[in-house]
Amino acid sequence: MNSPCKHIGINQRALSKTLNSVVYAVIFPNNAKAREVHARYIRCIQCKTRLNALMCACCQCSTFACLTHIHDHMAAKEHLFAVSVETGFIYCYQCGDFVYDRGMEDARRDAENGCRRSLNLSTRSIWYPGAAVVDVCHDDPTRMVRFSRSSIRGLRGLVNLGNTCFMNCIIQAIVHTPHLKDYFLTDQHHCASSSSHSKAQCLMCELANTFQEFYKGDVTPYKPNRFLNLVWTHARHLAGYEQQDAHEFFIAALDVLHRHSGSSSLPSTPNECNCIIDWIFTGKLQSDLTCSICGCVSTTVDPFWDISLDVAQEVLRSPSSSSGSPQQITLEDCLHRYIMPEHLGSNAKTKCARCETYEESTKQLTLKTLPMVACFHLKRFEHSHKDRKKMDTKIKYPQFIDMTPFTASFRERSSGAPESRTSIVTDLLTTNRNKYELFAVVNHLGTMESGHYTCYIRHQRNQWFQCDDQKVTKVPTERVLSSQGYLLFYHKCHADYY
Repeated sequence: MNSPCKHIGINQRALSKTLNSVVYAVIFPNNAKAREVHARYIRCIQCKTRLNALMCACCQCSTFACLTHIHDHMAAKEHLFAVSVETGFIYCYQCGDFVYDRGMEDARRDAENGCRRSLNLSTRSIWYPGAAVVDVCHDDPTRMVRFSRSSIRGLRGLVNLGNTCFMNCIIQAIVHTPHLKDYFLTDQHHCASSSSHSKAQCLMCELANTFQEFYKGDVTPYKPNRFLNLVWTHARHLAGYEQQDAHEFFIAALDVLHRHSGSSSLPSTPNECNCIIDWIFTGKLQSDLTCSICGCVSTTVDPFWDISLDVAQEVLRSPSSSSGSPQQITLEDCLHRYIMPEHLGSNAKTKCARCETYEESTKQLTLKTLPMVACFHLKRFEHSHKDRKKMDTKIKYPQFIDMTPFTASFRERSSGAPESRTSIVTDLLTTNRNKYELFAVVNHLGTMESGHYTCYIRHQRNQWFQCDDQKVTKVPTERVLSSQGYLLFYHKCHADYY
């Protein structure tokens, strides 16, 4: 396949030499010294930002800059090509875009795989469409759908089947999960069941059909009755037309999807399951128990699909806010409270491996491994033997969030131990990969006894829509961020495909 960029062909020999000898050594470092250079010294020459997703290197000099400022540099110096420091893709100044060339792509992939091997990561395979695929595309171009930034394809209301607004919101969030969309719209689900009856009972197959229904262009409200019936069949505690909890339904749906992806249970070790559900939604939670007598630390790591956060004001109130005026509580406040050390007391003694006696201890939770998609559950419903109530505490949540401060590795580096050069470099390399962007918000309106669920979903670049059962309305981002929030869905800004 020839490059659509005519400028690459004219400059191919010189460009290939530069990329192979200099640039790829910096972009895909395959030794510790090169990785240190990559982490410490690559920053925009003008705005000084470091390692953002649009950082580029000029192919004709040693200039590093973000995409905006590399464009200014290329215009001033009349340099033609730059390369993304994040991906290795080539940017052509005259075309004004990143461009593709098969020869350059082969070299880029070889350099990337060399870097991945040095980090003991699996290498990435190369796929080129065969002649049959190319012929189909040429013979029937109508089968190829192009999406413009203003396209509403993928937006569709859902019919309320009778107190099923909770399910409609979860379906909207799942269908607009970026990595799941890529998975199902590229036809990667292959049902493990051979019989048609078994396939009819597969929730993954039904979700694949739901994606097709959303993206085929039909804007009439869709009836998700089969999805509902299958969840009822495989999660019987949710069966019935009573109003259910959206969070409970989300976890139950993930569990069924996980089982129908070919796995039998939630994995207990990181490498046990590689199904698409675990790859996207599963993170690892580290729990450290520290003995109050000898300081011995006992660590356990468990998988999670969501993070449930307290929103009670008396729990979250900052001890530093002694004034009468309440401070704005943020999602970050909730997360800091989540990882705060907790003294378990005399009624919850644990056996210390060193003391060999039951002693009081301190428990601290941190995030060992971050999931591709993070779901934050704001615990607004309180159940006790005396009362049932909903907490309407206003929680301010951001469009972007950096999860680095809540990770186990960050806590270890912040614990006072001297930092090694390796840990500093690792921190610089991973910080950018711990940033998340909001893509769906589920809200509960009303009270415990009588309520209704709606959701906001992000479509295309940064267009937000409110989904209220079958009604879909475009809304400004500010309205989304000012809503109360019950379930918050964030996806990683940088996808680690390994």
